[in-house]
Amino acid sequence: MMIARDDEVKRSRIWRFAIIISSVLIVVIVVYLLMKMFTANPLEGSWEGEDGDIAIHVGVNGTMTVSISDVSEGTDLDIKMSYTLDKDAKTITIREDASELDRLAGLSDGAYTRETLESALANVMTTFNYNIESGVLTLSEREYGEQLTFTKK
Repeated sequence: MMIARDDEVKRSRIWRFAIIISSVLIVVIVVYLLMKMFTANPLEGSWEGEDGDIAIHVGVNGTMTVSISDVSEGTDLDIKMSYTLDKDAKTITIREDASELDRLAGLSDGAYTRETLESALANVMTTFNYNIESGVLTLSEREYGEQLTFTKK
């Protein structure tokens, strides 16, 4: 052994230091994994609709982007929205951002209006019960039971 060749006290000190450092590192990693497992947003990420006409990207800070195809004459549109997630009740409430809809309608040069955008998003703007099984997200509307199915991208 090259470290502390014939000095048992130095070897013992080095070994104790290595054990302490590795123990602290193991505890930090375990705490991090437990925090990620129990506090992470289960819906976070990109999801593509079953029909391919809608996709959502769920962010961590209560914002999401809904991508809708064929809003007006074959155009694809990304609309920023907000959501509230209740992990205990397994519900998600999706809300429109009025200023974002006005901005997109203004940028479209008359191709679509705010009302057109609201009607395209009507089936998404509500409170859903969510369920995730093997990479498939199912959003069930609480009032009428209509379901939207998404697969993880």
